[in-house]
Amino acid sequence: MADPTDTRDTGPRVGSPLWAYLTAVTTIGFTVLVVSQLRIGAVEATELVRSPLFWILAVLIVLGELRPVLLSSSTTVGGTYPSTMFTFAALLHYGLPVAVLLQAAAMLVNAAVTRRAWHRLMFNIAQVTLANAAAGVVVGLSGVRPASAGWVPTGSDLPVIGLAGLAYFTVRALLVSGAVSLHERRSIHRVIKTTIGHQSLVYAGLLGLAPLVVVVMNHSPALVPLFVAPLLAVYFTATMSVRRDHQAMHDGLTGLPNRKMLVVRTEEALAETREGERVGLFLLDLDRFKEINDTLGHPVGDRLLQMVAHRLTHSVRPGDVVARLGGDEFAVLLPSVRNAAAAREVAARLRVAITEPVRLEGMSFDLDASFGIALYPDHAPDFEMLLQRSDVAMYLAKEGRTGVEMYAADKDRNSPERLSLLGDLRKAIDCSELRLHYQPKLDLAVGQVRGVEALLRWSHPERGMISPAEFVPMAEQSYLMRHLTKYVIDTALEQAAQWWHTGLHEQISVNVSARDLLDSALYDQLRAGLARYRLPPKAIQLEVTERILMTDQAYTADAIRALASLGVPLALDDFGTGYSSLVRLQRLPVAEVKIDASFVRRIGESKDDERIVRSIVDLVRSLGLRSVAEGVESAEVATHLAAMGCDLGQGWLFAEPMSAADATAWLRKHRSAAKGDFGVLRPAEVLDAQTA
Repeated sequence: MADPTDTRDTGPRVGSPLWAYLTAVTTIGFTVLVVSQLRIGAVEATELVRSPLFWILAVLIVLGELRPVLLSSSTTVGGTYPSTMFTFAALLHYGLPVAVLLQAAAMLVNAAVTRRAWHRLMFNIAQVTLANAAAGVVVGLSGVRPASAGWVPTGSDLPVIGLAGLAYFTVRALLVSGAVSLHERRSIHRVIKTTIGHQSLVYAGLLGLAPLVVVVMNHSPALVPLFVAPLLAVYFTATMSVRRDHQAMHDGLTGLPNRKMLVVRTEEALAETREGERVGLFLLDLDRFKEINDTLGHPVGDRLLQMVAHRLTHSVRPGDVVARLGGDEFAVLLPSVRNAAAAREVAARLRVAITEPVRLEGMSFDLDASFGIALYPDHAPDFEMLLQRSDVAMYLAKEGRTGVEMYAADKDRNSPERLSLLGDLRKAIDCSELRLHYQPKLDLAVGQVRGVEALLRWSHPERGMISPAEFVPMAEQSYLMRHLTKYVIDTALEQAAQWWHTGLHEQISVNVSARDLLDSALYDQLRAGLARYRLPPKAIQLEVTERILMTDQAYTADAIRALASLGVPLALDDFGTGYSSLVRLQRLPVAEVKIDASFVRRIGESKDDERIVRSIVDLVRSLGLRSVAEGVESAEVATHLAAMGCDLGQGWLFAEPMSAADATAWLRKHRSAAKGDFGVLRPAEVLDAQTA
C-alpha cells in the first residue's frame, strides 16, 4: 500500500490526529508482534534455524522488500512489495510468528538501506503485523495450525486461503488509507477509491501465488527461487509503464506535476470539499528570472528552477500539490484551506522560502516571486476559472509589487463576455480565422512607396468584424499574446516572401507588444523564419509602442539589441504621448518613429498639435531617424507634413488597409509612382486607384 509519510521524513506533530493514529496502530501492532514471538519455543526455533527452507524464505522476503512494484506514479497509490508473496507463504506454512518475524527483519533491512525515518518504519512493521494477524486468525478458525513442521494446502483449502488473503488485504488497506487520509487531509473514502483498484490486482496476484510457493517448498525447496523470474518480469514491465505515466504527468526538468496532473488533483480536491472548507490555487512566477537566464545561460536558469521547486515542495503541507506550468511559472494547490487569511499565510511562507538568497556559479542571487490566489467556491466553480482568476491576481501582485494578491472581482478586467471572446480568439488563431491587411507608407517628398504596415483583422463568425482595439489588449493580458504574435509574424513573413521573390521588395511592419520583446522566442522565430523564406532582415520591421521606453532598461535594452543584431529594423509606434520618454529615445536602436495619429489629424485645426508634430519631426531628424506620420487623411495635412520635413505618411489619403491580394495589385500599380501632387489628389481618386 502507499506509504502514508511519503513526503516527509520528520514525524507528525505530537498530539495531532495523525500522531495519535500512528501511535495507536504502532502500539497494537508491536504488542501482537511481541506476543506472537513468545509462542515460538526453543525447540521450534532450533528447527527453523537449521532448515535451509527457512533461510531461503528469509532471503527472498528481504530481497522482495527492497524495491516495490509500482503501477502508478501517484504517491497516494504507491507501490506493493514482492515480499508480500513470500511472507504470506511463510504464514501458511510456518504460522504467524515466523511470518511477522521475517517481515519485520526485512523491513529493518529496508530501512537501513533507504534510511527511512523511524516513525515510518515502526508504523509499517505494525500495520503488516496486524494484516498478517488477521489472515492468521482466518486460517486458525478453519482448524489449521501451521507449525515448524509446515502446513501444505490442498485444493480443498482454497476457500480458506482466499478468505485469509482478503483479510490480509482489507486490514492493510484500511490501516494505510487511514494514515494517508489524516496525513493529506483527504477523506478516507477518496483515498480508498483512488488506491483500491491498482492495489487489489497486485495483491490478488501476489497472495494467489503464495500457496504455490508453499507447494513448491514442500516438493523441492531449491525450486522456490524460480518464482523470482516472473516477479522480475512484472517489476520491469510495471516500471516502464510507470515511467511513461510519470513523464506524461510530470515536468521533465523539476520532476513536479505538470498541468495535466494539476487538473486531476484539483478536480479531486473540488469533489472532496466539505461544508465550510475551501480549495486554494496559487499561481506564481519568478521576478527577474529572465535577466538571470539571459545573463548566465539556460543551464544556470534550469538549476535555479530546480532549487525553487525544491524549496516550494519542502515548504508546503502534506497533501498540497506544487506543479510547474512552464517557464518560471508554478502553481500550488491547497486541497483544504480554512479561509482567505490562511491561504495568504501559506503564500507568504512560500514567498519567504523563495526569497532566501541563492548561490550559483559563485554568485549570490536574491529571488522574489509574485503570487496570485483564487479560492473555491468563493472566486471560481472549477479548475479553469480558478487558474484564470489566480492569474489575474498574480498580475495585480506584479503591477502593485505587493508580492501576494487575492483575487478581487472589482479589479478583474475580464468579464464573462471577455472570457468568452478570449476562447473564441484562441479558436480563431488555431483555425486561421485571422487575416492581415496591409496599408502602404509613402514618401511625402517623392510619392514612392516605402513599405507597408500589417494590420490584424478578425471576422468573427457570429459577431462580425471585431476591432483590434478590443481583442489585442485582451490578448496582451493573457497567455494568448505569444500565440497571436507568432501567427502574425509567420503570416507576415510568408507574405513578404511572396512579394520579395516576385520583385516587390516592400518592407512589412508588424506590431509587437512590450511583453513580446521580453520573450526570447521572438528572436528565435524571426531568425528561423527569415532563413526558411530566404528573406533579408530588412524585409520585416517590428513596431513597438512608446510605452516600451517607460519600462525597465535592464529588460528591454538587451532584448531590443538582440533583435537589432539580427538586422531586423525597429520602429517606435504612437510616438508623442509620453514626453518623459524622449530622453531615452537616443539610447534605443530604432530606425523609425511613427507620430501618433491623434496629433497628425489636428494639424490644420490646432496650433498646439502642429507645434508638437513639428518638434517631434525635428527631434527625430536630429537623431538621424526616419519620421512617419500616421492618420494622414487629407491633402492639406500631407502638404503641412512635407513642409515640416516629415519623411513618410500613412493613412486613408493614400490607401486604406487592404487584403493581401488587393495590396499586391496596388503595389504593382504604384511601385514606380512619380512625385505626388497632394494639391490635386482627392480621396475619391485614391479609392478608385485601390480598386482598379
